[in-house]
Amino acid sequence: MSAPHRVALGVAGGTGSGKTSVAHSILERVGGERIAFLAQDSYYKNVDWQKQGDLVHHNFDHPAALDTDLLAEHVRMLKAGQAVDVPVYDFVRHVRKAEVRRVEPRPVILLEGILLFAEPQLRSELDFKVFVDTDADVRLLRRLRRDIRERGRTVEDVLRQYMESVRPMHLEFVEPSKRYADIIVPEGGENMVALGMVVARVEQLLTAAAG
Repeated sequence: MSAPHRVALGVAGGTGSGKTSVAHSILERVGGERIAFLAQDSYYKNVDWQKQGDLVHHNFDHPAALDTDLLAEHVRMLKAGQAVDVPVYDFVRHVRKAEVRRVEPRPVILLEGILLFAEPQLRSELDFKVFVDTDADVRLLRRLRRDIRERGRTVEDVLRQYMESVRPMHLEFVEPSKRYADIIVPEGGENMVALGMVVARVEQLLTAAAG
């Protein structure tokens, strides 16, 4: 018997766009038991830093900051029916932890991350691409809240990083990658109509794969 075809879905968008909320909504609606979930954030490379200043000026929003080769390999392995060990990244120390997260193959492979569509080797693996499009001021406010609460940053550090790397990299890599999307979702997880369309399309792809 031939191996079952698995559907690979990508959810991309700028920092704070709501793409994580969209990915979680897909997980809930399609069913977590049917989805192998990979977050691009898990594939950050270790940062060699000695003092806070080194960290503040590190460009986390450039494609070179991510181990795209490993992520693409994991997608291919899941498509082939093989489990993968996903890195667990420490966003306070900015290195990978010793433990990993085992992800088993499922009918749907769901990827989420800011730079998914900017990487040709990831785009080529995706059957359906969703871009979450949210105004820049809303995205900045969400990033401020997240980085202060969850990552121990100061307001000054977050704003400096935003102006030095986040905004320029968004304009250079993230925003242009929107043209590769099959559907653009305005306002992230709050757009119930668009989410319904995305879930319906995933179900169609699963039905076609099973047939």
